[in-house]
Amino acid sequence: MLKQNETAPDFRLLDIHGAETSLEAILSRGKVLLAFFKVSCPVCHLTFPFLERLHESTRLQIVGVSQDDAAVTGEFCRELHLTFPMLLDGPDANYPVSRAFGITNVPSLFLVKKDSGIEWSVSGFSRKALEDLGHDLHVAVFRADDRVPDFRPG
Repeated sequence: MLKQNETAPDFRLLDIHGAETSLEAILSRGKVLLAFFKVSCPVCHLTFPFLERLHESTRLQIVGVSQDDAAVTGEFCRELHLTFPMLLDGPDANYPVSRAFGITNVPSLFLVKKDSGIEWSVSGFSRKALEDLGHDLHVAVFRADDRVPDFRPG
């Protein structure tokens, strides 16, 4: 899995609506949190509502990268009330972007700067990583009544 200070590879993927985009186009609007996931992953179900809180509360771009097809990814978004963009890196093309990022487990998160440098990456659910990101963005990711583990591997 790519780590801090490595370079994120550019890619081109379709979103769940069939429009193509690239990492270069996304980064032209600022840094991005890329969130790789699989719909069947319980740790992804734990993580993504907190990513939605970040998305709603900040100007940080968050983009999901699904390892599933558009139909099940759309259902995942509806079920979890996710509003950030979703790209498709599915099995039909043998997960080219996931392989380029060295993904072995999901969720895998990469904070990518405008110059394509990876600011940080984490695999699984890490309360500390999300709290630190929220702190940097002046957002409380977790609420007092949230009952979440400190870490859950993907």
